[in-house]
Amino acid sequence: MSTQLDVLTYGEAMAMFVANETGPLASVGEFTKRIAGADLNVAIGLSRLGFKVGWMSRVGRDSFGQYVLDTLAKEGIDASHVTVDARYPTGFQLKSKHDDGSDPAVEYFRKGSAASHLSLDDYAADYALGARHLHLTGVAPAISASSCELAFHLAREMRAAGKTISFDPNLRPTLWPSREAMVASLNALAALADWVLPGIGEGRTLTGFDQPEDIARFYLDAGARGVIVKLGAQGAYFRTGDHDGVIPAQPVANVVDTVGAGDGFAVGVISALLEGLTLPAAVARGNRIGALAIQVSGDSEGLPIRTELARLERLERLGDSSEHAATDALV
Repeated sequence: MSTQLDVLTYGEAMAMFVANETGPLASVGEFTKRIAGADLNVAIGLSRLGFKVGWMSRVGRDSFGQYVLDTLAKEGIDASHVTVDARYPTGFQLKSKHDDGSDPAVEYFRKGSAASHLSLDDYAADYALGARHLHLTGVAPAISASSCELAFHLAREMRAAGKTISFDPNLRPTLWPSREAMVASLNALAALADWVLPGIGEGRTLTGFDQPEDIARFYLDAGARGVIVKLGAQGAYFRTGDHDGVIPAQPVANVVDTVGAGDGFAVGVISALLEGLTLPAAVARGNRIGALAIQVSGDSEGLPIRTELARLERLERLGDSSEHAATDALV
């Protein structure tokens, strides 16, 4: 089977209304419309870096659904397996604005959405298995039992076909029937992945361990090839079967919007690994793109195009060379 896509992902996209002023959402009078969705953010980021990306979903036959489709077209993402469902609406959300860099408040309006009716009926083997890589998040399995079934089917089919899989837990506890169901389902899904990317807090919730080394070992023992634990301002810890380490975070002077940082990190890691870079280099790129994501308002607005990323990586290499030259001159 010839490869048609570099990356396939699936899930729910929503219209997002971001407050133009600080304060409680109830008192905000003006909002800016943007797009939201963890898996879609990753799809957008990878497409901007030149990868051929496909995204599977369902949207309503409404203005929000058309907005999602228009965004996919603008970003160059294949939408041939996005179903327009006349029976159910496209979800949306409201997000507050904070000036101090703290996490914004988010209110979701997604119950009964078109995407929540994703199921095995949306699976197309020729399309899915034509991709090199599958990226999954913990959001899509949480929105309904049928969508969860689709996530496991995708992972098992891609794994059996020898494709690579990445998994970002992206915990949404309120969408699950219980904490126990969330932990059991997401750990089972992670066990089917090659690269697992939990945040330190997510890792504690899912594994019961406090230290990144133990969280990583938990998923390696379950079958992962590599685990990267996001540590926030401390960077990220990585571990494979034979080595581990910590890659420091990129410094950010002004944090504008923390939502989407993890998705930007995933874009960096996945893109680097698909290019054949080492895991430490992939983590460094993840930190770099995650830092870009939190310096602007919106979930995907800070994700770079390939030329911008290449410029930043070139400047960083030059900086390292200058530092080494200065050190050598002192010896």
